[in-house]
Order: sequence, then C-alpha cells, then structure tokens
Amino acid sequence: MNGGDKKKIRYGLLFSFIFCVQNLSISAQNNALGSWNILNGKVSLSEKWSVFGEAQIRSLKFYDHFHYHEVKGGVNYEMNTSLRLTIGGGSYQTYREGGDFVLPKNNDEIRIWPQFMLSQKLGRVKIEQRYRWECRFTSSGYRNRYRYRLGLSIPLYQFTNDASISLIANNEIFFTDSEPYFERNRMMGGVSFQFNQSAGIQLAYLHQLDYRINDEIGRDFLVVGCYFELMRTNQQDDAQKD
Repeated sequence: MNGGDKKKIRYGLLFSFIFCVQNLSISAQNNALGSWNILNGKVSLSEKWSVFGEAQIRSLKFYDHFHYHEVKGGVNYEMNTSLRLTIGGGSYQTYREGGDFVLPKNNDEIRIWPQFMLSQKLGRVKIEQRYRWECRFTSSGYRNRYRYRLGLSIPLYQFTNDASISLIANNEIFFTDSEPYFERNRMMGGVSFQFNQSAGIQLAYLHQLDYRINDEIGRDFLVVGCYFELMRTNQQDDAQKD
C-alpha cells in the first residue's frame, strides 16, 4: 500500500467520522438517538434467481425503548446487470412509546411488496433507484403505499478483489393514494465495509421526517447492518472452474 492509497483511506474515514459525529451531536441536542439494527441474508440459486430474508429491530433511545421489529423475505430475479425485480413480504410490528415493546401495539401489519431496482455507474459512483409498491394489511385496515429511493455508493478503497470500503447515501420518499398523499422522507448516510464476497456491514446515521404516520415513530437512528450472501455449491464449483 503506497502513500497515496493511505491518504485516500485516512481522508475517507475522516470524512465519515466527521459526518457521523456532526449529525449525532445535532440529534443528541434535539432528539433522542435510537438504534436501527439489520440482519440480512441472501442465497443465490443461479445467475438470475436468488432468495433473501431479513430481520430488523429498532429502538427510540440508544438500545433502549425498543418499539419496532420486522421479519421479511422474498425472491429476486436479475433481468440484466442493471435491473432487478423482487417480490417480498413480511410481518411488521410497531409498539407504543415509553418502554420496551409496550402494549397495546400501534400497528400490527402484514405487508406484500413488489419492487424493481435500477442500477448504473457514473464514473466510480454507483447509482441505484428503487421503486416499491406496498400492499399493507394493517390493524386499521388495508392501505397502499408507494416508495422511491435514490441511493449513491462511492468507493473509497479496494483492499482486495472482494474487500472494499465505500461511502453510502440515500434518500427515500413515501406517499399514498389518499390525503395528504405525502407521508414520510427518510435520509441516510454512512460507510459500507465489504469483507469478502459473502459478508459486509454498514454503519450509518438515519434521519426520518414524518408528515402523517400512525405506525412507526422516531426521527434519528444509528444504523448497524450485517449482510451475508451465500451461493449454492454447484455455483461455487463453476466459479472455481472458470
């Protein structure tokens, strides 16, 4: 590793640290900082097909006052290198404020969601656009919701062919087909560490602005995500032969 590479890593980590500290300090002054924890697993069945599962648990204070959890899964189909189609579904449970999993719940929900994701590269920057339609069977009745997320990933350093560190940022809007239509805006920025082909983590700060919501609550979160991907044995054997 030469001096220029070391400088890139130092500047990237310094930028990420300043970004997180600045936003966390602002959050601490104005709102309680919550935790947002993600465990995601994906199994590639072929070049086109894969299945995934994910669990999340969130708290309104820093690993205290847990108020939300979800479990979901689905199927992905890669139409080409730029377009992925997904059908997913799961259970989404929101509890009241004031402690850990306070009853009665604010919302008890089953959700089914088709989505498609477009990805492209502009120089070294990877751009992702995600479109999702949520069919929500809630404790208050059926609802539709539509989500659009724009995400950016900027590589900082490539340690090996499979290990890297990147800056990540995205913004997502939520809207419905009933008044007042616009429901939520969610912004996130942080760092992604890819250890190898199978494992990676994300550390980020997330700010959420709700316009009309009666299920999930909370505004500022420290996001910790763990991501795993496995390939079927015959795919790994084929890759080794190539």
